[in-house]
Amino acid sequence: MTGSTSDASNTGNPVDTVDAGDTPDPTRQNLPYLGIFGLMLGIFLATLDGQIVGVALPTIVGDLGGLDHFSWAVTSYLLTMAAATPIWGKIGDLYGRKGAYLWSVALFLAGTVLCGLAQTMGQLIAFRAAQGLGAGGLMVGALSVIGVLVPAQDRGRVQSMIGVMLPVAFVGGPLLGGFITDALDWRWVFYVNVPFGAVALLAVGKGVRLPRAPRAGGRIDYPGTALLTIAILSLTLLASWGGTTYDWASPQILLLGLVAVVALAAFVRVERRVAEPVIPPRLFRSRDFTLAQILSFLVGAALISVVNYLPQYMQFVQGSSSTVSGIRILPLMLGMLAAQLITGRLMGDQGSKGAQGGLGGLDLDRAVPIAGAALTVTGALLLLLLDTDTPGFAASALTLVFGVGVGMLMQSTLLTTMNTAPPRDMGAATGTVTLLRTIGGSLGVAALGAVHIGRMTAELADRLGHRTAEQLTSTGELTPAAVAAMPARTRHAVQEAFTSGLHGVLVGTGVLAVAAFALAWCVRGNSAAEPSDPAKETDRAQIPATAD
Repeated sequence: MTGSTSDASNTGNPVDTVDAGDTPDPTRQNLPYLGIFGLMLGIFLATLDGQIVGVALPTIVGDLGGLDHFSWAVTSYLLTMAAATPIWGKIGDLYGRKGAYLWSVALFLAGTVLCGLAQTMGQLIAFRAAQGLGAGGLMVGALSVIGVLVPAQDRGRVQSMIGVMLPVAFVGGPLLGGFITDALDWRWVFYVNVPFGAVALLAVGKGVRLPRAPRAGGRIDYPGTALLTIAILSLTLLASWGGTTYDWASPQILLLGLVAVVALAAFVRVERRVAEPVIPPRLFRSRDFTLAQILSFLVGAALISVVNYLPQYMQFVQGSSSTVSGIRILPLMLGMLAAQLITGRLMGDQGSKGAQGGLGGLDLDRAVPIAGAALTVTGALLLLLLDTDTPGFAASALTLVFGVGVGMLMQSTLLTTMNTAPPRDMGAATGTVTLLRTIGGSLGVAALGAVHIGRMTAELADRLGHRTAEQLTSTGELTPAAVAAMPARTRHAVQEAFTSGLHGVLVGTGVLAVAAFALAWCVRGNSAAEPSDPAKETDRAQIPATAD
């Protein structure tokens, strides 16, 4: 995202030395399709990994032991990815976008292989963190290279390619992850990334040619990145440990809270003073921009939590295989993608026609987030109907409404962010909305994961005793296959415990959605927009409807 406004020194071919916004040289060569293909694979990998691993996690955690650390297999990845994303973008600006992208792919693949070799949950969490460091550069690196490699008049074609690949990753990821886990071994869920990544390295290495030129000026905001990471890590540990590992009033929790507050205060101070901050404070002068970032944070927390704990319920409680659980969350994914596409098209049409160009004269900038949050609340409440005896087809159908609501919120927050940011800050603005969604996912999984394991352990202790509950949640004895082989009484107790844990996650998700619904009413939209800026309106009209 950082490369869409880059200078002429980083174009893809020697004859293409004009700025992206200038008239292209009629003698320019054809698009370097091999290089673009490699960049597309990077975007595909970044999207596919989370979808594949989420379905396989119940089996992975059961095999390695430590169900009480389930959420950290997700949180460690998201946390390091969030911290690394702005650094990779700036490294590309300063030292070369192609090299930065190739190094991020290499680091991602190294972390991937190590995840497949993990023998304990501690190792898996550490290796997922390393994988996240590389993943932080996949999307931003690919988009920044595309931004300078592809002339402006050809970017629509590349956007169409991205628009095709993302649905394939979202829909095919759970199916592929389930199939690999059932047919081969969960370790191949990680190893499957290696051939894709290797092809990406070869294709970009051979197909992308960026001429040597003076690099962009500026410095990486290491202090801001470090302070933000410390604050997120402290809040994540606080959310994960509070009320479970330690009492809320314990010295450990109070210290984490103090560290988080101090780090956040220092982060704000640093961002106001550095030349190129991780999150530019000037962007938050717009009320709608600020609200879009908060909504992005909330929807990230809700989505990542539900997507990671629904497969666990379907495998442990309903007895579904990994493949079947991947199939059963397809309505959620398809609903989310359909909502994003339709919302993007409608809001894009309104952006080009003005405030009255929306559906039935509605101000969609305001109506879509309200409707999306309302559907997300409704979807979370519907999912609370899930029980130990809920038929599989019904459980699958109940995910649809939640997916539609989340899709509307995700797309509207992105488009509102882009529509309210000046063109010179477009890269920083889109990076901010993605960063906050990732941070929301990290904190949401940690907090709601603590709720899940707390309710589940309490339910198991009530039914089977504290020693048995501790043994089941802390060792490798609790796998979907092991639950199916348990005596009826024990199996029913475990299924009730997993259902209780899921209900805790869904109640928390509902609270997040209600907060999003309340905030969505504060969005001003076009009806209260500032006087139009022709340059900004032109930029707005060119935003792809399916951008996400």
